[in-house]
Amino acid sequence: MIPRRILVIQTAFIGDVILATALLENLHQGLPDAKIDFLVRKGNEGLFENHPYLKNVLIWKKKEGKFKSLWQLLKQIRKSEYDWVINLQRFGGTGMLTAFSKAPRTTGFDKNPFSFLFTNKFPHRIENGVHEVTRNYELVKNEIQGALCKPRLYPTSDDYSFVKPYQSKPYICIAPASVWFTKQYPAEGWVKLINEMGSHYTIFLLGGPGDNTLAENIITQISHQENVQNLCGKLSFLQSAALMKSAVMNFVNDSAPMHISSAVNAPVTAVYCSTVPEFGFGPLSEESHVVEVLEKLDCRPCGLHGKKACPQGHFKCALDIKTEQFLEVLPR
Repeated sequence: MIPRRILVIQTAFIGDVILATALLENLHQGLPDAKIDFLVRKGNEGLFENHPYLKNVLIWKKKEGKFKSLWQLLKQIRKSEYDWVINLQRFGGTGMLTAFSKAPRTTGFDKNPFSFLFTNKFPHRIENGVHEVTRNYELVKNEIQGALCKPRLYPTSDDYSFVKPYQSKPYICIAPASVWFTKQYPAEGWVKLINEMGSHYTIFLLGGPGDNTLAENIITQISHQENVQNLCGKLSFLQSAALMKSAVMNFVNDSAPMHISSAVNAPVTAVYCSTVPEFGFGPLSEESHVVEVLEKLDCRPCGLHGKKACPQGHFKCALDIKTEQFLEVLPR
């Protein structure tokens, strides 16, 4: 039976959700007449305003009552009578939604504790540098035709109009923050980089409202502050994507802004501190660069997602990265 209604579930962090958009592209490519819905956690729905391939975006209001919201979602999902539920998450809550969705076809990873109830399950292996986009594609490749797609976001004409006043001269975007301390290049490193770049470019610091203090701290240490603007909390996800798309370069951590860059094919340089690209979450833009410590450290990587502090206390994986490694990727 050809699926008429499909639900894709990815309720993890912003970056994981953006990577899941590659699967949306593949589903539309292989099943152009299917109606596709997407379930995300509250706060990430802004990525999908006016998305051309989505009929509905379902929202898990996890912080407003995890189990109450799950129960409401389950009732909504069962009422929608999906033909195929595809779960990219590996945790019990979304596994329960999948297993009891009443969909005749349910697909997910075998690490999900409810996977024994799925009609199809597949291994999720972080090895050999296989990208997460490829791991997700493994769930559907036997059902649809077409080559593997890349992640994609769709800023609107209003989003591009909103950022146009910032684009009067060549500019660079820097997203200095990360949820995890050991995935975040230190503020002093960003300061040194901006000072080394001089006044050749306008510099925009990007992030959420919670990154505003970090951005302001960076700006206070810049020798040419008139060329640096703090846009943290001032742009939506899609407005940020629209701005990053035409940047000379986007400097980012191993975090969501890297995936935003990939999703609009913007030039990107990703700095990896405690994590490594081989985990499979690297940049996918046509112009992509990776900056990481040159010395082989026995303690790196120290974890898949990063940590609240360096376990060894020295944070050499970040502090020993040289400013010249960033400057080398800029046009001469």
